[in-house]
Amino acid sequence: MDLALSTAGALVRTGGRLSPELGAAVALPFFARIARTRPVNAGAQDTMWAARRSTVRIPGLTRRGVDVVVYEWGAGDDVMVLAHGWDGRASQFAVLVRDLVAEGYRVVAFDAPAHGDTIARGSYLIDWLDILEAIRRRFGRLHTVVGHSFGGLATLVAAADGLLVDRVVTVAAPADADLLLQQFQAMLRFDDRTAAALRAHFAEHYFPGHRDPFARLSPARRPLPRGVRLLAVHDEGDRVVPFGELTRITDANPAAEVVETRGLGHNRVLESDVFLDAVLEFVAVPVTVPEPAQAEAAAQFSRP
Repeated sequence: MDLALSTAGALVRTGGRLSPELGAAVALPFFARIARTRPVNAGAQDTMWAARRSTVRIPGLTRRGVDVVVYEWGAGDDVMVLAHGWDGRASQFAVLVRDLVAEGYRVVAFDAPAHGDTIARGSYLIDWLDILEAIRRRFGRLHTVVGHSFGGLATLVAAADGLLVDRVVTVAAPADADLLLQQFQAMLRFDDRTAAALRAHFAEHYFPGHRDPFARLSPARRPLPRGVRLLAVHDEGDRVVPFGELTRITDANPAAEVVETRGLGHNRVLESDVFLDAVLEFVAVPVTVPEPAQAEAAAQFSRP
């Protein structure tokens, strides 16, 4: 554990000993904070320089507005959106970008708040949901959204909420937001009473007025709408998101296509031939566009 995490853990544990609510109040800002920006790897630099850059504006955690940097390549009618994970950035998809553009697709990616080139002080799942909907409004119905890790969780939630998309690809995705809270607790080593208070604090802060936002944030409990195809990819040795999360996602979506990899871990899978080939094959198969009413069943989960 680095010094910043060690200090954060000590502060949360100290607050938690005084009261679980105080410990939760101390913990919540750390839960939304990105420690540092991931650099662009040398192999991705040319691809990122070739992108057409723009922004979409979303409310952000402060609700004061954040200009999210968006990258675009290609000029096809079919729009592919790539959603990076926590502590990630759009450049991690550079190899997939090149392959998709070569196949004639229009590819769109973004740097979420406090990630990559998007300046902000923090971020959470609601930002990914807002970004995906903002991109959908700009380009219309989406052919495919590919989400890695936290971005995969956001993609599944967005699709269940009614995002107009025909296909979803998840890579190393958690099956619900509860896992993230559990990992955060393990990382900072605070007690269960503080964890319970943090869960309540999280719900009240990010989803005011919702009785149980964790139901909304659980792809394990909310399958994709009928007609949305799913490809789920996960590496057996993933040490960030447990491999068992793949089963939880596919149990909720029995028609999902599954690719299990070995020896690629959490991030290297994004540049592997097995992943790239699976995505290109998956997106090439035509699908039947569902009726516009696909969002009706999810309306109860939409934010005020």
